[in-house]
Amino acid sequence: MSGDVLAQLNQLDDDAGLRHLSLHFGLIIFLALWIAIDLPLWGLMIAPLGIAICFLFTLQHECTHKTPFATPWLNEWVGRISGLLILQPFEWFRYFHLAHHKYTNDPEKDPELLSGAKPETWQAYLWHISGLPFWWAMATQIAKNAVGQDFGPYIPERAKPRIVREARWMLVIYAVAGVSLFFTPLLLWIWVLPCLLGQPFLRLYLLAEHGRCAFVADMFQNTRTTYTNRIIRFLAWNMPYHTEHHSLPQVPFHKLPELHDHMEGHHRVTSDGYSAFTREYTQALR
Repeated sequence: MSGDVLAQLNQLDDDAGLRHLSLHFGLIIFLALWIAIDLPLWGLMIAPLGIAICFLFTLQHECTHKTPFATPWLNEWVGRISGLLILQPFEWFRYFHLAHHKYTNDPEKDPELLSGAKPETWQAYLWHISGLPFWWAMATQIAKNAVGQDFGPYIPERAKPRIVREARWMLVIYAVAGVSLFFTPLLLWIWVLPCLLGQPFLRLYLLAEHGRCAFVADMFQNTRTTYTNRIIRFLAWNMPYHTEHHSLPQVPFHKLPELHDHMEGHHRVTSDGYSAFTREYTQALR
């Protein structure tokens, strides 16, 4: 790949990011209003709303790389707001995720593997995709961050004050949200319950990124690109092109399809959709 092509792929664009952001948040607001004003079949909208909210993880993930937007503060605040909605502290996750990129699929150093994110038995698999381990892990991490304990070995000293402040603000906001439930159950129906129902779909999606990939440093062997439909690519901010993302993480989400075309023929690990990956993954469970 020539330097000119790489420079073009690396170009950030506020317009592309804001268009995608408006559509993603627009979908969330549309579904939340459908439920809030009791439109017909509102109960059927709870799970789709939860999926749309939980997949903000992929946006938050991109914001840690500072690539969805050309304007720096947009990356920071969109990442923080996304993290707040999915109970995942943005400042802390930034360093967790950078360590994942540095040590991808290293059983002794990748924090995703060390946190038990790749189940190998049916019991562990069902527990994992329930999403409950994620909620517990994030709740306890926020509490630890708030008191300045057990940040993780990947957190530099200079970042710890920011992480403490972030966690304390998150606890304040969650406390206010909790108090609101004594007056109206609205947040239960448009946030809490949807997230509980949507999280399993995100867990299944995330397993495909590195699950059943080799424990080696080669990004073409330790990361999977999954061929899927436009809806999933939209919700996941093009992260199904995951080999592409790990190979060149500075390339923004809207350029990943183009990067995929440049990398055609070099992929080592792919799946023809998430249903196919799930079948293959579960067939090997003990």
